[in-house]
Amino acid sequence: METILSLYITLMSVIFAGIANMVFCKYPIAHRLMIPMDAGKRLSDGKRLFGQNKTWKGFIGMTLFGGLFQVIWGLILKMLPSLEPLNLFYGVFINSILNNLWIGLLLGLAYALFELPNSFMKRRLEIKPGKTATNQWKWFFVFIDQADSLLGCALVVALLIPTSWSQFFGFILLGAGTHIVINQLLYFFKLRKNPF
Repeated sequence: METILSLYITLMSVIFAGIANMVFCKYPIAHRLMIPMDAGKRLSDGKRLFGQNKTWKGFIGMTLFGGLFQVIWGLILKMLPSLEPLNLFYGVFINSILNNLWIGLLLGLAYALFELPNSFMKRRLEIKPGKTATNQWKWFFVFIDQADSLLGCALVVALLIPTSWSQFFGFILLGAGTHIVINQLLYFFKLRKNPF
């Protein structure tokens, strides 16, 4: 149980950042950043590189919110001395604003970057942006849609601190499960267009 709690405490800031970024992308602010990352470019197969939904607003937002919420989470954990040691980053790095800022920026950047290969693959398979497959690929992409960004975050954790294989895959599996629950809530509150 403590291992699961430790995994959550280590990446809780990413959960908050993802929710904040979803809200940020939903509301009509920072219009200039609502530019698709692929700039509408089509490859030789005539299909978009990433699609309309992968915008600079979401990419930059996730990176910046990653830094912001890691700092906020670090400050909260300083007030909770029984939980602070459970954050795996603080076994290697001091819980300081500067450390939290660069760790959070890296987590947010990895989260956003690791969503792109999935979008690329879905465009090749003619799955519409923001949707999942309706054929034999459906459940594969339901899982990948939740786990891709967590793979990026797990790699950041593994690069920065000693991480066991069980912790590495724990980040991905627990994160994907949590992602599904949060997506259901965002869908219920009409902040997301589909439940997956």
